[in-house]
Amino acid sequence: MRDEMVCYCKRVTEGTIVQAIRAGSRTLAAIRRATGACTGNRCKELNPKGRCCAPEIQALIDRECGGTTPSGCCCGGG
Repeated sequence: MRDEMVCYCKRVTEGTIVQAIRAGSRTLAAIRRATGACTGNRCKELNPKGRCCAPEIQALIDRECGGTTPSGCCCGGG
């Protein structure tokens, strides 16, 4: 698994998110509960892409689940 940072606010890596997906977390809300990812509110200042990590997390869910699931920005609880 990769150790690339996905959620810079909470310092959650791709590997941690993939583990959560494989353990049954199949939505952004479930990933959020399982890992704490996407619960910060400093994305624009901490993420080099200057945006919420939700698109990257959704892409990991889609990749691991072989399809698409509901998405949306989850940073800061929204």
